[in-house]
Amino acid sequence: MKKKSIALIGFMATGKTTLGNALADYLGKGYKFIETDQLIIEMAGKSIQKIFSEDGEEKFREYEIEACKKAAYFKKAVISCGGGIVLNKENIENLKKTCHIVLLTASPKEIYNRVMKDGKETRPVIDKEDPMKEIESALKQREPYYNVSAKIVIDTTGKTIDEISREIIEKTNI
Repeated sequence: MKKKSIALIGFMATGKTTLGNALADYLGKGYKFIETDQLIIEMAGKSIQKIFSEDGEEKFREYEIEACKKAAYFKKAVISCGGGIVLNKENIENLKKTCHIVLLTASPKEIYNRVMKDGKETRPVIDKEDPMKEIESALKQREPYYNVSAKIVIDTTGKTIDEISREIIEKTNI
């Protein structure tokens, strides 16, 4: 079966949502944009921040597995995956069945600048005293997971949405 969906993985603020929306529009032909975090919010009936504070990270990760299974069923989709989705091998195995997995990267400084523009309180993983240190630490911890999960890696630092979109389409042959 030819893979017709694209799953975008990567750390927060690497462009998964912004690029995912634009890429789905660019592809047209019935492609839809899906965000695993949005699926989690719908399943839980509350925000990601509330899930973390009220139920804990373990419960969030359970929701994440279900969201990943749902997203993988779509035939023509661009899926923006939460930054920690790679921490569970089951998530990646589900996505690999139907999707080209594309890792989006950015420099820690670029991630920091993007996150601080949004406000660190919107990102539970780095809502800490030293966000830059948290970013570097989390990137170092997750890097091996990202690297074994994706066959296509694209650095988004300093590139436009159009440039990244064209690069993804070229590398996936969609």
